[in-house]
Amino acid sequence: MTLKQSFFEKLLSLLLGVAWALVVVGAVTFFLSLYHSGIVVALLGAFMGALIGMFFVVLFELAQIQIDKLKELKKQTELLQLLTKEKSI
Repeated sequence: MTLKQSFFEKLLSLLLGVAWALVVVGAVTFFLSLYHSGIVVALLGAFMGALIGMFFVVLFELAQIQIDKLKELKKQTELLQLLTKEKSI
């Protein structure tokens, strides 16, 4: 990862951290609220509570992958233009 990040990348990193926090909070909340019903039910509830946050984790990770892919394509395009310029000379 580069040291220089755009505002959008910083925001995306922040939102990714918030999504992970949502995973933990959802799992703990559902587990503790369903613990009196039994450990199996509580574990299933914790899994369901974590799924909400995991959806956002996957979403933000996909956005980060697309940003990285765009940066790499820009670098490759620049290199290809440089190569074609050198070849034409």
